[in-house]
Amino acid sequence: MGHLDHAAYGWLTPVLSYVMASIGAALGLRCTVRALAATGATRRNWLLTAASAIGTGIWTMHFVAVLGFHVTGTEIHYDVPLTLLSLFVAMLVVGAGVFAVGYGRNRGRALVLGGLTTGLGVASMHYLGMAALRLHGRISYDPLAVGLSIAIAVVAATAALWAALNIKAPVAVAAASLVMGLAVSSMHYTGMLAVTVRVTPSDQALPGATAMQFIFPLAVGLGSYLFLTAAFVALSPTADERAATASAATVRGPGAGTAPAH
Repeated sequence: MGHLDHAAYGWLTPVLSYVMASIGAALGLRCTVRALAATGATRRNWLLTAASAIGTGIWTMHFVAVLGFHVTGTEIHYDVPLTLLSLFVAMLVVGAGVFAVGYGRNRGRALVLGGLTTGLGVASMHYLGMAALRLHGRISYDPLAVGLSIAIAVVAATAALWAALNIKAPVAVAAASLVMGLAVSSMHYTGMLAVTVRVTPSDQALPGATAMQFIFPLAVGLGSYLFLTAAFVALSPTADERAATASAATVRGPGAGTAPAH
């Protein structure tokens, strides 16, 4: 058995991964709140932004945490196509859950369906990402811990979507995002505790890319996307602000503010 270290860089990767998960959750919740107050193409665009933010945040959280995952006796490489597939799966399935809530007529049914879909998508992303690991040995899982991690993912996703439907105040959304980030991190590390690696020493070169060749640059890029999206959301006027601006323009009238002619 290889000795597993889930935090080879100390608290750096767990804390940073939690921050990324919380930022993704905060953006997703804010975008979903904006979507529910909009109609037509605007609602669709906000929901797409929410799905990309939550999916990116969860994926970045997972692989930042995995940067701290070391196994004694073997290097770890990553299958590039499978790793990218895990990112697309996260966005697509989270998108399905967010759209179920955004367009569902029965809020209770939409919440259950969206939470289940999103939670299973988060779990699928995690284990697909783990399947992308290439090392000298064989990875196996404890079924009980795997089941627990999936249950945590579904509960966390359902709670996040409930927050998007019921919590509007920015401070409350921020608090819900911190809880969501903690839940996603808990799901990840519960899933990692299910892992056992039987190392088979070998001098053969591993296929795939190293973390510094692929995972780190991609995580930095996606993290930058989250921060840019956060700035966009912060600067975009809310529906209430747009309504107030339109109302003020109506009150002023077409000729308001024009200096009288002499």
